[in-house]
Amino acid sequence: MNEELQNIEVVKNDETNRFELTVDGFIAFIDFKQVDQLIKLIHTEVPEELGGRGVAAALVEKTLVYIETNNYKLYPFCPYVYAYI
Repeated sequence: MNEELQNIEVVKNDETNRFELTVDGFIAFIDFKQVDQLIKLIHTEVPEELGGRGVAAALVEKTLVYIETNNYKLYPFCPYVYAYI
């Protein structure tokens, strides 16, 4: 993972149903749906301004760690997340 991204925490925003990573004032996110302990990752999006910096990979990695740490089950519907796994 890019060193500049290591200390940035992913936030599970239940109001917007997104896992969010804020970098340089821009928000990269993964849309999710949750039913009990099941989280479905639907779509990953990174602002153009953050392209080429490994933000998407860092976002997915941090989200997967969050899901595992909190004992959620995962359905990776997002093609990027699926490919990452």
